[in-house]
Amino acid sequence: MPISPARVAAFEILLRVDQQGAFASELLHSSVYQKLATPDHRLATELVMGVLRWRSVLDEHIAGYSSVKLARIDPEVLNALRLGAYQLMFLDRIPARAAIHESGELVKWARKRSAVPFANALLRKLADSRPESPRLAICSTAAELARFFAHPQWLVNRWVCEFGIDTAREICGYDQCIPDMAITISDSGADGELEKRNIRLAPGRLLASSRRVIEGDLARLPERVRKRIVIQDEGSQLVAHLVEKGSRILDCCAAPGGKTHILAENNPSAFIIAADLHPHRARLLQKLLAAENVRIIVADARTIPLETCFERVLVDVPCSGTGTLARNPEIKWRLKPEDLRDLQDRQVAILGSAMQQVIPEGKLVYATCSLEREENEDVVQRAIAANTSFRLLDCRERLQQLRDQGQLVWQDVDSLTRGTYVRTIPGVHPCDGFFAAILGKR
Repeated sequence: MPISPARVAAFEILLRVDQQGAFASELLHSSVYQKLATPDHRLATELVMGVLRWRSVLDEHIAGYSSVKLARIDPEVLNALRLGAYQLMFLDRIPARAAIHESGELVKWARKRSAVPFANALLRKLADSRPESPRLAICSTAAELARFFAHPQWLVNRWVCEFGIDTAREICGYDQCIPDMAITISDSGADGELEKRNIRLAPGRLLASSRRVIEGDLARLPERVRKRIVIQDEGSQLVAHLVEKGSRILDCCAAPGGKTHILAENNPSAFIIAADLHPHRARLLQKLLAAENVRIIVADARTIPLETCFERVLVDVPCSGTGTLARNPEIKWRLKPEDLRDLQDRQVAILGSAMQQVIPEGKLVYATCSLEREENEDVVQRAIAANTSFRLLDCRERLQQLRDQGQLVWQDVDSLTRGTYVRTIPGVHPCDGFFAAILGKR
């Protein structure tokens, strides 16, 4: 009996995530796996994201029944065991015998036939033990949060110190759930088009211009319809709306283009330059952006090769992504504490370069999708100390403007701020974790 296409796809993706540093969401949406039938693609997505979200919990249970240390188990065998364990522990509708049998078949398919008896025996023991789902656990310490909600303890320790135990619990809980899919729509007629194709939408929770996908598969839409929507978390959309209107706008790290799209929509007569370091990402940006007022260039944001200056600049820097772990759970298993310092040095260089592009009385928005102070407040303070022609503005004023205009529909504006900064927190707000600062040039 052949292995189901969904499990083969999930197995391949998990191996590439482990061995090649790939990102699961990108692989799942690649042309190779979009060819799967809709039910198979849904199951593959559930398996991949579930294993990555709960990996340390799965490994703990696997280790409890293994005669071999996890570090000595071949990656192919270990990932087959994780897939089996996830189905046994989290997916009630999949019979235990199917989960065990197909995991053993994956081990064979990976040419590790000698490990099949080991894998089958281990998963049978796990099935017999019926371990309690970690989602039912009540945690009151950082160590308990890390263990039961499958996060590295060093990361949870930081969040408890920075935000408190209750907020850290909300973050961890949000990271382990499937987040909302939010979109922006380029024209009003697209709503009806999506409805005809069984895409059910609900209003955004943060922004009036946003929609949440309640039901339906956007990937199966015809290309002409897909071009009329942009998939983008509401926190990311909010960052773009923080940029006030202007006639000359620079987006320093533009790909994949969601924020650039909003800048163009909000400023249809402006001259906008969107820069990205990587040529292939710039080409993708060119393909996705239909706005005629946007010029796309390939450039390193640390040394922007432009002679003109801009009224408005958006600096959405590359970061650790710890605010996006619900969508990118592999990040938490890759990131190390020492990475944050390396990221900060790069972010300071990018921000410092972008500050040189702002005209007097102009404004710059600095943003990350990180929860870490090193990438957020510390970067801003270092950059301002190095360039005293800038001052930090209070983001509440811009948020209140958006509220008065009807764009921001979230009632508690103050909850979106921390000091003078914008701060969305997963679980507290209905979106990923974003940080933003507004800097004004004197």
